[in-house]
Amino acid sequence: MVKRQQPVPVTVIGDNFMLPDAFTASLRRLDDLAFDITQAHQAWPDVDMTHGYAGESGNDVSDLAGLKEYFGTPEDIIPLVETAEILICHLPPITHSVIAAAPHLKLIGVSRGGPINIDMDAARSREIHVVNTPGRNAGAVAEFTIGMILAQTRLITTGHTALSTTGDWSGHLYRADTTGRELSEMTVGIIGYGHIGTKVVRHLKSFGCRILVCDPYVQLSPQDLDDGVEQVSLEVILAAADIVSLHPRVTPETTGMIGKAEFEQMKDGAYFINTARGPLVDYDALYDALTSGKLAGAGLETFGIEPVPVDWPLLKLPNVTLTPHIAGASVKTVTNAADMLAEEVRRFLNDEPLINLVS
Repeated sequence: MVKRQQPVPVTVIGDNFMLPDAFTASLRRLDDLAFDITQAHQAWPDVDMTHGYAGESGNDVSDLAGLKEYFGTPEDIIPLVETAEILICHLPPITHSVIAAAPHLKLIGVSRGGPINIDMDAARSREIHVVNTPGRNAGAVAEFTIGMILAQTRLITTGHTALSTTGDWSGHLYRADTTGRELSEMTVGIIGYGHIGTKVVRHLKSFGCRILVCDPYVQLSPQDLDDGVEQVSLEVILAAADIVSLHPRVTPETTGMIGKAEFEQMKDGAYFINTARGPLVDYDALYDALTSGKLAGAGLETFGIEPVPVDWPLLKLPNVTLTPHIAGASVKTVTNAADMLAEEVRRFLNDEPLINLVS
């Protein structure tokens, strides 16, 4: 490729997690390339994003329809992209109107596992390449999942809540008939064997538990097979696992995949962990399973509607560990995403194949 005489116009739109300075720093490390970078800093997560999962599409339904998670409005974004050839972003809504207002745009890099804030039809119609960053937060979410499991099985949440809210020492938790169980004597079922599920499996091996995996589209690695990990059906996991942990993406096939029938198939006294996405689960059915005693507890990191309504019944249960969708939040996630997108930019400008091109 002939070296360009002028710097490449790039717009970087970050926020208080995916810092625009981190993206810019990764681009600047590409010594052979020159950029004219425009930065913008959005207020998320200090201000909530919009979730299209719940049917919200903003004021302009025709423009925002189909976007699943985004922050801001197209009107906010259009002035930032009018001269850009490359857009690096995290959460802004890249709608039909935004793309139409950016006649020079050739590449969009989004620091997400999927381009759920981008109108892909509009991008395709303009032959704009879109790349994402799958696996950028896999390590963070996998570690967090182990924490969720231990918070439930070793009664960390139960003991903390009693001590912090009422000062109850809860000495009864040392009783043999009420205390927790070690993972070495339990079976853990992992649903979804992608970037995160594979890392959760890797971490679980050190605990000595039996590990079952369900993913109809992926085969176990030779190493996991050698280590005794078993690939089974969803029905086998539900019936055999003491802990069921969700890790698939949200698709039409997986939406609502765990509901009343699935909870009924689970072992009495099992634990349910969701560090994936809220739409995978029927939360009313989960509430019933928890309050009836069918399940011993749950660890919930994601929800169907975010933020969760303050009067939501699941918030009041003593046997549930709750966190506000922070499993993927780590400094390494930020640097991973920035470096991955910078490499895609380098490849694009040197006419090399893109790694994570979204079809």
